[in-house]
Amino acid sequence: MSEIETTLARIYDRTGPPKRAAFGAVVARGSQALADEAPDIRPPAAAGYPGGAVRLDANLPTIVVPDLHARMELILGLLDYRGPSTADQRVVALLDAGQLQVVMVGDGPHAEARAVRRWHRALAEFQQGYLTHEAMDDEMRESFGAIEMVMELKCAYPGHFHFLKGNHDNIANEEGNGNLPFGKFVAEGQLVEAYVRWFYGPELLQAYATLEKQLPLLAIGGRFLVSHAEPSSAFPLDDIIEYRSHPEVTLGLTWTANDEADPTAVAVMLRDIVGSERALYFGGHRPVAGRWQERAEGRFIQLHNPDRLQAAYVPHHRPFDPTRDMLELG
Repeated sequence: MSEIETTLARIYDRTGPPKRAAFGAVVARGSQALADEAPDIRPPAAAGYPGGAVRLDANLPTIVVPDLHARMELILGLLDYRGPSTADQRVVALLDAGQLQVVMVGDGPHAEARAVRRWHRALAEFQQGYLTHEAMDDEMRESFGAIEMVMELKCAYPGHFHFLKGNHDNIANEEGNGNLPFGKFVAEGQLVEAYVRWFYGPELLQAYATLEKQLPLLAIGGRFLVSHAEPSSAFPLDDIIEYRSHPEVTLGLTWTANDEADPTAVAVMLRDIVGSERALYFGGHRPVAGRWQERAEGRFIQLHNPDRLQAAYVPHHRPFDPTRDMLELG
């Protein structure tokens, strides 16, 4: 077992949420890794901070991982995966060798329907002022554990592992800056914000909110694009790079529901950014019933099935074929 696998296994095996100091250290290291992105990978904005787009290595294959939603086992399954697409080598070995890159489409926290009963118990805990908090402790063990894993991987493989911002990546539950408060089964965003503020403190809440705003919004491959959601409109690359001055870009790449997008947006962005309308655009955000769903006249490949541990292998030397390139990770 490699050093990174040992670290992630320790996170997975932990019986409760991370301690404040330990989690704060992970957040600080992850934030620094994002701030230090190489300019050829994340072209800088005019103000000097890394911009909102990641340029991938066109000579390497890419694995696109759908919404995380506190599923630590999705990350462990990814690293351990081996199969025909990876020449029967484990993904972690390929990352170690610099022969593969990974893009995750975001949404680190908030377990979905698998934890609906737990969310209702957590709501009752919140309404009683978290005098007891066993349900939220378990949720945060998974949510913060998954986020820790992401940051450890970003620090270990800064040029080959990328985590994009999703609409759930809004720890402060703010409205503004391209963010919207979140609630699906209960007021998950409010419950998490209160828990973190009370048990981790406002300083760490702010530090993690800052990290989320450092996350890129778009990954650019040789034959494809990736964002959390289908783009609501055709955003120019310059505006994506200057995303902090364009909150509509953050909103439009993280919150777009099915059938809300401009039907030409995907094709225009593929033409203008990749140079080909025949390229593909990958994303998650809205669940699919099977292994994938095609939108935007087959140009947008939607990957997120919360009931499956899966990912898409995108070759660098041939077109993506979902019938052979969807990976089962567990």
